[in-house]
This record gives sequence, C-alpha cells and structure tokens, in this order.
Amino acid sequence: MTLPVVAAFTIVVWLFSGLATRHLWPQLACFAASVYLLIELSNQNALLRVRSRMVSCTFMSLSCTASFLFPSISGNTFLLCMVAALLLLLSTYQDSQAVGRTFYAFVFVSLASVAFVQVLLFVPVLWILMATYLQSLGFRSWMASVLGLLTPYWFAMLWLIYLHDFTPLADHFALLASGLQPQSVALTLPQITSYVFTLVLTVAGLVHVWHRSYEDKIRTRQLYGFFSLMSVLSLLLVALLPHLFDPLMRLALVCVSPLIAHFLTLTSTRWTNMAFIAAIIATVALTYLSVTQAS
Repeated sequence: MTLPVVAAFTIVVWLFSGLATRHLWPQLACFAASVYLLIELSNQNALLRVRSRMVSCTFMSLSCTASFLFPSISGNTFLLCMVAALLLLLSTYQDSQAVGRTFYAFVFVSLASVAFVQVLLFVPVLWILMATYLQSLGFRSWMASVLGLLTPYWFAMLWLIYLHDFTPLADHFALLASGLQPQSVALTLPQITSYVFTLVLTVAGLVHVWHRSYEDKIRTRQLYGFFSLMSVLSLLLVALLPHLFDPLMRLALVCVSPLIAHFLTLTSTRWTNMAFIAAIIATVALTYLSVTQAS
C-alpha cells in the first residue's frame, strides 16, 4: 500500500462525498494539511523501524470509511489543530525545558477547543502523559502549557470586552459540562461499522505493540504507550458519549493510526498477511457504504 495509491483513493472518495458540488475545498485543505503533519510526526519520531508512510496511509484509509466526517469545516479544523498539537508535544520527549514547543502545542489544543470545547478535558490526561511517557513535564513546561491554553481565549476576551457581550464565551464553556451528560443518540450504520472496524484493528495493533515492543527503541516504546492510552480513552469516550461521535472519532483516528500501522507494517506471517488483505477489502466495502449512505 503506497502513499500515492491511498492518496488517489482518498481524493476519489472526497469527490464522491461532494468535494466539487458541496464546495468542500477548505475541508480538504485542512485534511491534507493533517495528513502532511502526520507524515512529519511519523518521520521525526521514527515510529516504524522501516521507511514507510503506513501511518498516514492508515489514517487516510480509516478516514475514508468515515467519509461522513468530511463535510464539517469545524471538525476538520479541530483535526488539524490536534495533529499539530501532537506533533509539537511529541517533540518535547525528555526535554522539560522545551517551553516554546509546549506553549505552541497547547495553543493548538486551545484552538481545537474552540470547535470542540470538551477536548479541554483531555488536558489533564496530556499532563499525565507528559509526566510519564514523554518525561517532559516540569514547572516551566506546565506553566507554558497553561499560558498556551489561555492565549486564544485571552484574545477572544479582548474582542468580547470591546463588544460588551460575554454571552458567547459563557455559552461556549457551558457546553463543557452539558456535553458530558449522556444522551440517547441513534448512530447511523456507517458510524457503527466505521467504529467497530477501527476498534478491531486497534485491538490488533495494541496486542502487537505490547507483544513486540522489545524490538523497538525505548523512545519509540514510550511514544506508543502515549498513543495507546490516548486511543483507548478516545474510543471509550466514543462509546460512552455517542452524541460527540464526530470530534471524538477524529481524535481516535489520529491516535490509533500509528498502532495499526505498526501491526500492518512490521508483521509478515501467513495470518497477518491474510489480515492485511482482509483489512483492505473491508476498507473498500465500508468506504462504499459510507459514501452511498451519505449521498
């Protein structure tokens, strides 16, 4: 599975999802930028022991099975901000003095919260992961993260002061609590199939990373531990809060892609080769279901 082939397949899916007819060009631009940042994230952190673009290919393939996510401009903006945040955050590995990169990472998290305020609930989790897996949390980096979170809202506050109207900000943060209240939402068939398919592949990826982690460098193991916990948490929240399916599923797709790519790239037994072929067939079938149901 090469990057040009998967990219061409993804563009075709975007076209059938209404790229031209629904004018989804800004959404595609955000998606393409997210893919590029994922390529940089994989390269800079050597997530795979071989030269491969499988992380970005996996992300694009999984995204095609959830093509119903494509039309949302706020969702794709959220996606781009979170990928940028993760790229910067992982670059602080074992560097508690990297206050600049930490600051900008949490600026992107804060910008993502403009589109999906509940992402702020992941901030304590990110601090814990910085302290454990990234080993980059010190007092200065923690202060930088707090300032990064406050910066976008500080600028928004200046504008609201000028307007003498704080209602938009109050309503925005009111969603933080109300969004966590369980709601009865009937998911569509493409949503369910995309989630189950992603979950199955994620379990396979988690088992493979856990079983063969001794072959990776310590730094790589730590980063996969980071992605593993983020994947489990995001997929669990998708199941518990189905009314927040769209943003949580976007975050899950980013976090599970390295795990699944690790499994698909670094195994070559008879059964895993069969699983790889089955995954390709399932991806095409679920993409067709997602596109036809959306149209």
